[in-house]
Amino acid sequence: MELQTTIYLVVGASFALYIGIALWARAGTTSDFYAAGGQVGPVMNGMAIGADWMSAASFISMAGLISNMGYGGGLFLMGWTGGYVLLAMLLAPYLRKFGKFTVPQFIGDRFYSKTASTVAVLCLLVASLTYIIGQMTGVGVAFSRFLGVTSETGIYVGMGIVFVYAVFGGMKGITYTQVAQYCVLISAYIIPAIFISIQLTGNPIPQLGLGSNIVGQDVSLLHKLDMVVSDLGFANYTTSDAGGMLNMFVYTMSLMIGTAGLPHVIMRFFTVPTVAAARSSAGWALIFIGLLYTTAPAVAAMAKTNLLRTITPGVVMGNADPYAADSQLVYEERPDWMKRWEKTGLLKWEDKNGDGRIQYYNDKSKSDAFKAKAESAGWKGNELTVNADIIVLANPEIALLPNWVIALVAAGGLAAALSTAAGLLMAISAAISHDLIKNVFVPDISEKNELLAGKVSMAVAIVIAGYLGLNPPGFAAGTVALAFGIAASSLFPAIMMGIFSKKMNKEGAICGMLAGLFVTLFYVFAAKGIFFIKGTEYLHLIGGPNSFFGITPEAFGAIGACVNFGVAFIVDKMTPEPPDHIQAMVEAVRIPRGSGAVTGAH
Repeated sequence: MELQTTIYLVVGASFALYIGIALWARAGTTSDFYAAGGQVGPVMNGMAIGADWMSAASFISMAGLISNMGYGGGLFLMGWTGGYVLLAMLLAPYLRKFGKFTVPQFIGDRFYSKTASTVAVLCLLVASLTYIIGQMTGVGVAFSRFLGVTSETGIYVGMGIVFVYAVFGGMKGITYTQVAQYCVLISAYIIPAIFISIQLTGNPIPQLGLGSNIVGQDVSLLHKLDMVVSDLGFANYTTSDAGGMLNMFVYTMSLMIGTAGLPHVIMRFFTVPTVAAARSSAGWALIFIGLLYTTAPAVAAMAKTNLLRTITPGVVMGNADPYAADSQLVYEERPDWMKRWEKTGLLKWEDKNGDGRIQYYNDKSKSDAFKAKAESAGWKGNELTVNADIIVLANPEIALLPNWVIALVAAGGLAAALSTAAGLLMAISAAISHDLIKNVFVPDISEKNELLAGKVSMAVAIVIAGYLGLNPPGFAAGTVALAFGIAASSLFPAIMMGIFSKKMNKEGAICGMLAGLFVTLFYVFAAKGIFFIKGTEYLHLIGGPNSFFGITPEAFGAIGACVNFGVAFIVDKMTPEPPDHIQAMVEAVRIPRGSGAVTGAH
């Protein structure tokens, strides 16, 4: 069967499944809409968390960034998985025991203040909308290739699909849809990885194939990759860091604590019936997430190897001189996959030296020796632009895998982006309809009107995210990293202090959240533009790019969190303590049920 027909059939079948599940499990009450009635089992909830968690950034973009960054890209693996452990161990059980639907509800009740709740809603909206921009970018990339349209048209199609099953299904529909999406996306990630690992190394386990020898050569995949990228002027694949060790450390911390403050993941722990089920579902989710995250480094390295093998075949699969005139691929002889991706605008070639061949190398290299070799070979600059977000989706095409595998990857990429977009929209909807309208502005609103408000706010969020997704501030994973930084600087400290500091008062929490959010947004918007709108950057006000000790905007959330904690504790010391009943409530939430029988306390 022809490739495009296979893609339409597989992707169409997956969409029919998602929409069918959403309609079957559509929400009829606010409890269904916000928390799926609280009756989801731990294993299914673990799968739903996995799908919620593994967004377009994880599925589509993360391996692409690791493929570009090499070892330095490992910060995404360390930050996101480490953050999940932090969330599962330190926050989720306590929040579940507290028994509120949403993060702003917890902050409002714990800090006995509607103002605190409103500030938390503001922080949540900024973080979640930024996160959705990354998902829409991924949706656009996936749809553009597999429907043969531009990435802008792809985003419009994605907006329509998300609208149908998120608005009608609510949390109940989204939960069961995400279970199906997890099954699709994990199959779509691992099956091609197994194929390609066997193809390149003869080892069917990608994680082991990463360290195995290339078939027919007495050299390991990683060592060969190091040699080839170094010859082409790129940083050493296995030792490069991300902007220096300080930035890499801060970036990892920002992703970790941002993970623990992400509202759409925290909400998942309210869909299970008990605290024990919340802990159990956290464990299952870690297993389901680990399947993809341990495979990602292998996918990244093998995709990079296959891309270089396509463009410089004799160099990767033999020992040809990369600077020889016949080492590079003749453009007219390029494979079909390159022609297909060129239509999307995400793969571009420009013949700078007029030789009709593709020169792919790092023309920004600071090595004088490399520059001299490139000039003597007649190279006039890098000619191939490969968007990092296409690496995973193009991987099975580059490796010439069967059509059904390519179609499965298409369905998996769309499942990853759409599942997280739905979870984020759910968090936005609950924040506006439940935490703002019902708890602050219109306390006596009927359940029917509250549901309507939630669905309208969801629809508006889809339109805003789609618009911003047309001109994203970076690759999908980079944009998502900004969202994690915003959550890290604003919500995480307030949640931590709310659980573990019974003396922290409302004034401290409010000032801390606002200070952390403002400092982080000021630094991010300086580099990326105000609300990520191109042309509104103001780098001159902060002394140029990465002016704060070389820390990038994506990594700045950890600094914002330090500001949040610092301001909160200073203000707390200058203002009255929380009421006694609040302090007693915090103590009760922290103590496991039944501990009195063990300790003899009463």
